[in-house]
Amino acid sequence: MRGVVFTGNSQLEIRDFPDPVPGPGEVVVGMRASGICGSDLNLYRKPSFERAVICGHEPCGVVLERGPGVSEQQALIGERVMIHHYRGCNRCWLCGMGYTQMCRQAEVMGTDIPGGHAGYLVAPASTLVPLPDGLAFAEGAAIACGTGTAYAALKRLDVSGRDTLAIFGQGPVGLSATQLATAMGARVIAIDPAAERRALSREMGADVVLDPTATDAVEAIRDLTHSEGADATLDCSGNSEARVQCARAARPWGRACYVGAHGTATFEMTPDVIHRQLTMIGCWTFNPQLMAECARFAVDRKVQLGRVFTDTFSLDQAADAYQRVAARTMGKGVFLFD
Repeated sequence: MRGVVFTGNSQLEIRDFPDPVPGPGEVVVGMRASGICGSDLNLYRKPSFERAVICGHEPCGVVLERGPGVSEQQALIGERVMIHHYRGCNRCWLCGMGYTQMCRQAEVMGTDIPGGHAGYLVAPASTLVPLPDGLAFAEGAAIACGTGTAYAALKRLDVSGRDTLAIFGQGPVGLSATQLATAMGARVIAIDPAAERRALSREMGADVVLDPTATDAVEAIRDLTHSEGADATLDCSGNSEARVQCARAARPWGRACYVGAHGTATFEMTPDVIHRQLTMIGCWTFNPQLMAECARFAVDRKVQLGRVFTDTFSLDQAADAYQRVAARTMGKGVFLFD
C-alpha cells in the first residue's frame, strides 16, 4: 500500500509499505476518507524525524479483516466505521472511561503509530465507532477529530437553547461548533479576524459575527447581552489574546471552555475569574461514546457536517494539499479513497 509520511521542514513523501496484517484484538480498515487537521502542521513543520510514520489522525473507512480474538459483535466485515485515533494500556481508569488519549502509555495514530493517510489502517477493535448510514465517510472523518472535539466541548459547556454562546475562532473546529450549537438551539456569536471565515460562520448558522481587529469583541458581546456577557464562551483559536477575551466575555457565573491547543494566556485572576465566579473548562477531544453520540445528533438534526470541508484530494495530491493548508489558502481538506 501507499502512505504519506512527513520527512521534515514542510516536506512529505508518498512511500510504499507492506499491506498491514491485524494482530490479536485488531482489525484492518480500508480507508475511505482521512481528514487533514490543522494540528498536523506541527508535525509537518518539524525539522526531522527518527522514523517515518504514516500521518493522519482523522480516519474513516470499512472493516476488511479481523485479527485473532475479534468477534463479529466487535467488528463486522464491511462495516462502515470511524476510528478513535488513540491506543492506551487498556488497564488504567482513564482507558476504562474511553479517554485513552489521557493514558500514560497513550499513542496517537499519525504521530506515534501509523495513521489514516494510506490505503489501509490497523486499529484496535475497541477504537471502532459505527458510522451511521446517514453520514458520508468524509463526515465520519470530521467527527474523528475536529467536529467531535467541538461536540465534546459543547457537551462540557452544557449548551442549550437558553444560552448565548460566543465562539472565538472559526476554523474547522469553531465552524463545527457553530453548526452544532445552532442545532442545539443556542444563539451563536462567532468571532474571527478572517472575512472568509466570518462569512462561513454565517452560513453555518451564527446569529452575529464579529471581527476582533475592527471592534472590541468583549464590549461587543456585552452590548449584545444586556451588558452581562455570554452565558458560555468557547476558544477554538489557541490565540493568547482570544483566550483572555474568552474569559472576559463570559457573564458572571458563566462558563468558558478551551480547546485551542498550544501557546499561553495570562489572566488577571481576581477580576477575570475569581470575582466573576467563572467556571473554566479544558476539553481535549472525546471518547468513543461521544463520537457515536455526535454522529447520531448530526443525523437526527440533519446537520450537514461535510460543509466544514472546503477541498478534497487524492493521496497523490498530498504535497499540494499540505502546502495549501500551511499557506492558509484553503479551509479544511480531506483525502478521499476509492
